[in-house]
Amino acid sequence: MDAGTLLCPIPLNPNRPYSLRRFSFPRFIRASSTSQGDYKGPKPKREWVADWVSRNDDAVRSLPIYVGGASLLAVLVNRSVSGIAPVADASSAQSRADLLTLGLAVTNILVGLVWLSIRPKSISVVNPQGVKCQRIYSHLPDFVVSELLWLWESMSAVSCCRSLVIVYDSICILQIGIAAASSFDEVEPVVVDVNKLIQGSLYRGVLKSGSQSYLANLSLYPGKSELPFLPSNTQAVILQPLGDKGIAIIGGDTIRGFTTSDQAWITLIGEKLDATLTKYVNNITLAGHIEVENNQTLKS
Repeated sequence: MDAGTLLCPIPLNPNRPYSLRRFSFPRFIRASSTSQGDYKGPKPKREWVADWVSRNDDAVRSLPIYVGGASLLAVLVNRSVSGIAPVADASSAQSRADLLTLGLAVTNILVGLVWLSIRPKSISVVNPQGVKCQRIYSHLPDFVVSELLWLWESMSAVSCCRSLVIVYDSICILQIGIAAASSFDEVEPVVVDVNKLIQGSLYRGVLKSGSQSYLANLSLYPGKSELPFLPSNTQAVILQPLGDKGIAIIGGDTIRGFTTSDQAWITLIGEKLDATLTKYVNNITLAGHIEVENNQTLKS
């Protein structure tokens, strides 16, 4: 682009001549940079010790045993070659030092044994034990069914969700994914007993609080017995309220498998689903009232 042109304001005196002024601007602007191109900002530090410990976990846990055993052996060798009587003498400074060293050596050995016995439990993905299930309430309109299926496909694709049960207005409108096998027929899934679920403490607690409940390790919660329709080895469960009329029960295959982002996303999806189901229920109620009024009009 060539040099720009700026127009001066018209003077108040019309007899005074005015002229256009030209101002030349640089055609290119060059950004300066160092010729070396090295990054001059702070660089992340690498924890060499932490990296080495993580790569050699077994050796580090066994190290106190080796140190304690070597110390114990050194005390016995020193005792035998120094010409001191093998029986400990409380009046001897050497005996007192040896007893103190023996105590420290035994402590090291015990610490090493404790480190080897206590290990963090590895969290792995489990294969849900059950049968595939897809039950949808038959009286739902197509747009509600489409949203329910979209919800299931989205959650099963981006999270550890493997089971989904939605109860709304005292009706189980969706049971999909892996469900527990029936005791009468191992091919058929367990039917959701809505009345029993509603009377349980989990359902009532979630609706009373109005907020999401996350059971990160389902095996630690006694309320697991209230969810017999989920696979027996379900690892985690999210209880998402749908307004004040329903709940979505989401089962996962990993302990603490639902991240914070998953929980926030499921909360938003639950609000959207509640709006859709509320609209559907209101339409049914309105249609029922209209039908009743029409019948009364015809009778009169």
